[in-house]
Amino acid sequence: MLRRSVGAAGLSVLVAAGLFVSMGSAEAATLFSADFESGSTTGWSKSGGTWSVVSDGSQVFQQSDSASERARQFAGDTAWANYSVQARVKATAFGSSAGVVALTARASASTKMYRLSLTGANRVQLETMNGSAVTVLGSLSQTISTSTFYTLKLSFSGSTISGTVNGTSVGSATDSTITAGRIGLLTEYASGRFDDVQVDDGGVVTPSSSPTSSPTSSPTPSASVTTPPPASNALYVAPGGTDSAAGTITAPTTLTSAISRVTAGGTIYLRGGTYSYAATVTIPAGNNGSAGALKTLTAYNGEKPVLNFAAQAEDPANRGLAVNGNYWKVYGVTVERAGDNGIFVGGSNNIFERTITRYNRDTGLQLSRILSTTPNSQWPANNLILSAESHDNADSDGEDADGFAAKLTVGAGNVFRYAVSHNNIDDGWDLYTKTDTGAIGVVTIEDSLAYNNGTLSDGSQAGNGDRNGFKLGGEDIAVNHIVRRTIAFKNGKHGFTYNSNPGTLAVSNNLSIDNTERNFNFDAGTSVFRNNTSCRFTSGTNDRIIGDSDATNQFWSGTNGSRCANFSGALAWSFAADGKLAVTLGGRAVSL
Repeated sequence: MLRRSVGAAGLSVLVAAGLFVSMGSAEAATLFSADFESGSTTGWSKSGGTWSVVSDGSQVFQQSDSASERARQFAGDTAWANYSVQARVKATAFGSSAGVVALTARASASTKMYRLSLTGANRVQLETMNGSAVTVLGSLSQTISTSTFYTLKLSFSGSTISGTVNGTSVGSATDSTITAGRIGLLTEYASGRFDDVQVDDGGVVTPSSSPTSSPTSSPTPSASVTTPPPASNALYVAPGGTDSAAGTITAPTTLTSAISRVTAGGTIYLRGGTYSYAATVTIPAGNNGSAGALKTLTAYNGEKPVLNFAAQAEDPANRGLAVNGNYWKVYGVTVERAGDNGIFVGGSNNIFERTITRYNRDTGLQLSRILSTTPNSQWPANNLILSAESHDNADSDGEDADGFAAKLTVGAGNVFRYAVSHNNIDDGWDLYTKTDTGAIGVVTIEDSLAYNNGTLSDGSQAGNGDRNGFKLGGEDIAVNHIVRRTIAFKNGKHGFTYNSNPGTLAVSNNLSIDNTERNFNFDAGTSVFRNNTSCRFTSGTNDRIIGDSDATNQFWSGTNGSRCANFSGALAWSFAADGKLAVTLGGRAVSL
């Protein structure tokens, strides 16, 4: 998936189905981002070497010729001056000890730039390159493993240049040789791989403060800080941390150790990079914060921690991150490639904000009881999923992996707000109920978006998944869910479906466009419909509505109504600084 700048409003994303999507950053304006998941390298310009997109846990950009004297790829704007660029970088082979695999910035010419280099001499170096001359501005001894990704970051403010590897300083210097230029990827007598490239405009992305009110309260904008958070009541975790380490920023510990040590009101800061696991990381039942003192697990200072469970086999027991405790906040964490759910939530009164769940082999983020013996009174309740994204989750049968699910055994008060679910093999949202466990609690989904579910980002489909945008029940059990101000766009079956829920659902101010079968499918029940709009610009089946529907609705029965002209064109979305979801169609803002 290639992400490209559309200015301060956010990142534009070109997805496989031709949708144009925009996703913003929290504080700093993101100028450019690329994770190569679609296989596209549009926007990059090559100079030397043998480049291709290959699989390495995720899709990465590879330069494979370790004998090449100099291979480069450039992107971005020659006018960029004060910014930071970060990427995951792996040196896969060195042709000699003089070999270099580097992230570059302020490239004003093909041989004039700043570099942060992994070297064949087991050092990380901050360098100025000017023609054939390379000047070392800072250096750090570091064993460079050819099987490991390192998170490199270059930052510029005027003539001050600094570099870090996995959050540790390589050096900072004053140098005015180059004042502006593009970013780049570079190898010299080495081969390497690059992923998760992100350019920010010099601001600092920080997590929002933990709320002291109910998890269902509206989010507040993040505060911007330029210094590390205080060490008091904080633990730091890094990919290379150890269980016995103190958990300071200079002596980071492991995530599992930090979970066992953090106190109520405390924070676990995850440094950027990939954390590889073969077993579930569990916050156990009983490991709780409190209403006024949440325990927080958060990305540190805008860095990108990725919990990768690719080593797991597909199995219901092989979840990624299991949050069975109460009163936790998880912020800015990506969980991928688990053998079952990416994030499993068995606890209550938790917040999941700015999380990404992707490529898992069951639902990306799911709420359900911890054990078959867990009583109804302890089913997960009052959880808030906020400004989260879930995509490309797919099980081998192609029937069960949704983006988000609160199903089978959940309590009351769970809320999804400003969430986006796309390109999952089954449904965007699943609120399924079963006869043997009975009704679940009322779930609220609001200000959210589901698109392209039933088809993965690479265009593939598998199995007999339901492929709905919002699936709102099951097995003729009445639950009065609330769905408002949401959008279903081009999902593989229905946009919104009652799915045999005969209850009184509150369905208001929703928009459904060009879903393969019906945009709205409610064959029974006493649901209340207000201010909903259904549009078709391709063929499909007439909507089916049973319940209380008045003239404020515009359902589709063979022709578009007057409102549909406002909802044609390409789809785009963004998360604003305060976490709210903004959507445009054909360049026009959608107001629901």
